[in-house]
Amino acid sequence: MPTRLSNYFLRTLREDPSDAEVTSHRLLVRAGYIRRQAPGIFAWLPLGLRVKGKIEQIIREEMAAAGAHEVHFPALLPREPYEASGRWEKYGENIFRLKDRKDADYLLAPTHEEMFTLLVKDLYSSYKDLPLAIYQIQDKYRDEARPRAGLLRGREFTMKDAYTFDYTDAGLDASYDRQRAAYERIFERLGLSYVIVQADNGLMGGARSEEFLHPTPVGEDTFVQSPGGYAANVEAFTTLAPPTRSYENLTPQAIVDTPNTPTIDTLVAIANEKHPRPDGRAWTAADTLKNVVLALLHPEGGREIVVVGLPGDREVDLKRAEVAFAPAEVEAATDEDFKRNPGLVKGYIGPWSPEGAVLGEDSATGIRYLVDPRVADGSGWVTGANVEGKHVLGLVAGRDFTPDGTVEAAEVRAGDDAPDGSGPVTLERGMEIGHVFQLGKFFAETLGLKVLDENGKLVTVTMGSYGIGVTRILAIIAEENNDEKGLVWPESVAPFDVHMVATGRDDTAFNLAESIIVALESTGLDVLYDDRPKVSPGVKFGDAELIGVPHVLVVGRGAADDEVELWDRRTGERETLSRTDAIARLVMGRA
Repeated sequence: MPTRLSNYFLRTLREDPSDAEVTSHRLLVRAGYIRRQAPGIFAWLPLGLRVKGKIEQIIREEMAAAGAHEVHFPALLPREPYEASGRWEKYGENIFRLKDRKDADYLLAPTHEEMFTLLVKDLYSSYKDLPLAIYQIQDKYRDEARPRAGLLRGREFTMKDAYTFDYTDAGLDASYDRQRAAYERIFERLGLSYVIVQADNGLMGGARSEEFLHPTPVGEDTFVQSPGGYAANVEAFTTLAPPTRSYENLTPQAIVDTPNTPTIDTLVAIANEKHPRPDGRAWTAADTLKNVVLALLHPEGGREIVVVGLPGDREVDLKRAEVAFAPAEVEAATDEDFKRNPGLVKGYIGPWSPEGAVLGEDSATGIRYLVDPRVADGSGWVTGANVEGKHVLGLVAGRDFTPDGTVEAAEVRAGDDAPDGSGPVTLERGMEIGHVFQLGKFFAETLGLKVLDENGKLVTVTMGSYGIGVTRILAIIAEENNDEKGLVWPESVAPFDVHMVATGRDDTAFNLAESIIVALESTGLDVLYDDRPKVSPGVKFGDAELIGVPHVLVVGRGAADDEVELWDRRTGERETLSRTDAIARLVMGRA
C-alpha cells in the first residue's frame, strides 16, 4: 500500500525556522523531517525516521560484511564503570549526570567503551573466542555548551559505535583494517566524499587514530593536506622543528629599553628603530618570542597557570592547546591570575632576567614554561626581560634558558611544512563523519578484561573503537543535496523511491495514479502518494520539491491520454511519458 499524504503525519512550512543557522537545519524542519524540542534536541518525524533508517541499514549491512555483531546498551548507565576508567571526572561538564530516588549516581552515556568491555569480560575468557567485533546504533548525550547548526552539533545524537577485541597487536591491526575498509564502503554508498586524516585520541587514549572528514564550508574541524598525501586534523598536526644549533660563538644577550611596547608590533617597530640587527636585516615578528599565559582547569578542580613560548608571528590555538593539556580545559589567564603571580610582568614576560630564571617549574615562580618546537636549542630571540619597559635581545634557547618541555599549541598555517616532508600544507574545513582508532589495552587493563592465550597464560585484551555519527551524516547529506526549492535526496537514502502527485477536478488522474502505484509497488518500489483533495497543484508541487524524493511522477492534465510527467529532482529534467514508459523508466532506474 502506498503512503498517502491525505492521512500522513506531515506538515511542511513555508517560512524558515528563526533559529536555523545552516541549510540542512532549515530544510529538514521546513520539509517536516524533524522538530526542535530544546536547544540541540530534536524530535524525529516519520519522514526523518525513514531517511535515518536507510542510513542505519547501510551501516548494518557493511558491519555484517566486516564480521561485526549488533548489540544494544541502555543510554542510562551507572557511575561505577566510568569512575573506574576515570572518565566520570575527566568528562567534566560535558556529560549529563543524575541521581535516582535512592541517591545513586547515573549518567546519560556519551559513549560506551566501559560497557562493551565489561560485557565481553562477563562472557569471554579464552583466546579462542577472539577476534570479536560488536557494535550498536544508539543515542548518545553530551552537554554541549553551545549546541548549534541543527543536527550537526546537538546534545542528543545517534551514533554507530563498534569495538573490536583481540589478544595480540597483530590481531588488532587486522581488525582495525577491516573496520576502516567498511567505513570507506559505507561512505561511498552514502555518496559522501571524505578525507582520512590523522587525529588525536582525546580522552580515549590509545595509538593509531584516524578521522573521516567530509570537506564542507560549514565544518567545525580544520584539517591540513600536503601535495605528498599527508593529511591530519590540526589538533594532531606536529610541527617540523628546526635542527638544534651550536650557541658557543653567539654574542651574549643584552637588555634594552623598550618603553610602551606591550605588543609584538610595537616591539618590532622600536627594535628596528633603536636596535637594528647587525646583519642589516629588519626585525620581524618571527624573531620575537611571545609568551602567552594560560590557565588550565583540571577535572579535579585545580587551576594551574602555565606559560607557552612561541614565535611572535603565531597565535595560540586553544583547540590545539586543549589537546596538548587534556584532560584540563584551557582558557586565557585573567587579571586575577596575574595578581596572584606578581613575577609575571604583563606585556614584558620572558623566561630570563638579570636576576635569574623567572619561569619554569624549578624557578622562583614555579610556573611551568613550555615552548613551541620551533624554539629549538641554539635559536635566538627578542623577548621580554620580565621588567616593565624592557626586553632582551639575543636570548638563546639552551644557553640562557631551558624550558620545561615543548607543546603543540601554536596555530597551524597554510604553507607550514608537513612533518613527513611531503611539502607545504593547505588548510581545509571539514565535518567529522567517522573516527577509527586503536584503544589498545587501557580499558581492558582498567576493567580487568583478560583471556587465556595458547599457553594458558592470562593476557590483557587489546581493543579498537570505531564511531560513525548517524544523525550528523543525515544532516551533511541534506547540506550537500539541495537546491533553491528544497531537498534532493540521493536514491540510497531517500525516504521514498517515487513521489506521486495527482491533480485534477475529476477522478481520471487519481484513478490513473492508483493503477500506476500498483504496478510500481509490485516491483518493490516505495511510493509516497499525494492524494490530498482540494489542495492546489502549486502547493502539491511545492511540497514535492521541498521533501526531495529524487523521482516525482505527476499525473494530471494528460491523464485522459494515459500520459504522465516524470521529474528528476537531481537534474531538474521534466519529461512527458506514457504510463507504460514511465513505469519502465522508474523500474529500470531502481535496478
